[in-house]
Amino acid sequence: MRDVCFSAAANFTGSAVLGTIGVLTFTKVKHRRELLFASLPTLFAVHQFIEGFVWLGLDGVLSPAVTHNMGAAFMLYAQGLLPFLMPLSVVLFEPNMKSRRRMVPFLVVGALTTLYMLWALAAYPTQIYVRGNSIVYMNPATNFTAVAVFYVIATCGSLLFSKVKDMVIFGVANVTILLVVMAVKRYAFTSLWCAYAAVASVIILTYFWKSKDLRPFRYLGAM
Repeated sequence: MRDVCFSAAANFTGSAVLGTIGVLTFTKVKHRRELLFASLPTLFAVHQFIEGFVWLGLDGVLSPAVTHNMGAAFMLYAQGLLPFLMPLSVVLFEPNMKSRRRMVPFLVVGALTTLYMLWALAAYPTQIYVRGNSIVYMNPATNFTAVAVFYVIATCGSLLFSKVKDMVIFGVANVTILLVVMAVKRYAFTSLWCAYAAVASVIILTYFWKSKDLRPFRYLGAM
């Protein structure tokens, strides 16, 4: 019997919880430069909702064509967009030009990683199947250690060098979770977003909630 943590029902339930966290986070936004970072819980919620349909397809409820399209949409965000969106959200959030310039290398790495990932996802077919109660998304052009290293640098590097203390805490949590997942179930790394998204979203909501009296920043040097 499949573990209940990895199923369509679990994904849909997780999506609802993350969606609620996303709405609460949006209510704490005080400046447009905070919007992208605050949108991450909502994006994670959509991500989990999409994978719920992938599970339904693998269970034979949906057609292979729909399953493939849902899997492609899942991969588009997980590998194709997140490496760029994460550092961009931090660049926008940073309070002054000096700290934003410190994030530029991570944004460049993220942009290049995203371009490569998008090319790989378009040029090579992605296999989707179940192994060890988890969904495996296998693309021959992205399944390399070097790609994983650039991915981690793009998604976590800017957080670790942020001027905002809670961003650094968020970055440490990200690195820890990513490394644990890669060590335990590397073959299903892309699929194991439920735990990552849930933990990350709670951290983001907590930050926005407790810093409501400190924001918005003055955003010195902002355009």
